[in-house]
Amino acid sequence: MYVRRMAAATIERELTPPEFLQLVGHPLRWQLLRDLAYSDRTVRELTGRAGQPQNLVSYHLAKLRDAGIVSARRSTADRRDAYYRAELARLASMLSTTGETLHPALRGDPARPADADRVVVATGRVLFLCTGNSARSQMAEALMRFRSGGRVESCSAGSKPKPVHPNAARVMRAEYGIDVGDPQSKHLGLFAGQRFDQVITLCDRVREVCPEFPGPAEAVHWSVVDPSVGHPPDDVAASYASFRDTAMELDERIGFLLVALATRHAIASPIDPTTQHAKEHP
Repeated sequence: MYVRRMAAATIERELTPPEFLQLVGHPLRWQLLRDLAYSDRTVRELTGRAGQPQNLVSYHLAKLRDAGIVSARRSTADRRDAYYRAELARLASMLSTTGETLHPALRGDPARPADADRVVVATGRVLFLCTGNSARSQMAEALMRFRSGGRVESCSAGSKPKPVHPNAARVMRAEYGIDVGDPQSKHLGLFAGQRFDQVITLCDRVREVCPEFPGPAEAVHWSVVDPSVGHPPDDVAASYASFRDTAMELDERIGFLLVALATRHAIASPIDPTTQHAKEHP
């Protein structure tokens, strides 16, 4: 089993609500969390965005990592670098628990939009990129299409396409009930000049060669380990667990992305109370 993130060895300690609020309430830590909420970043990038010395940024990142709400792993493109990621699921759980300690009605549901009077639907176009378009981006494409009910047009490509790994389709079918058929890898040049609401690089190497795409959104990077690395290419069974873990990580990230897409486009249908009342009481 490969180590997905350097934080895997970190034991997450439980924080009391006051401790949690004090931790995330620090201005620089809050800014770091905001910068990491949508895209994985290196310390150098975070330092530039914060306009603070690197040693100070690293100190506060360590505090967030100790709490388990930020994780990090080495870049596969440059082993001297590390990519930091906000653990949104843990953040959502801690925010919800903190609210509940004040009043039960303040417990939020991170799986739903905050406004319960609106029916929010995500839509748009998303492109997932990795080097080979053989594993991570193929699974991300399938999961996005499945999770959005096809409302989000999901595409994937690679900078150096190679045959799709058998486990990419097997994990989708066995773990999620998604039949992807016979997926084919594609070169990212196929999508040159096309507009996307989000272009997401899943590979540290492809991030460095990714061209600019027209569109409204800032490029996003998810530093996800290639699940086929470290396993014999002819031993599909040996890498299945790694593919399953990668799919779980992608599924979690895509769940949060769908909420962001829905909010960004403000595609919502306000419920008319009088119409709703008439439907319930004809």
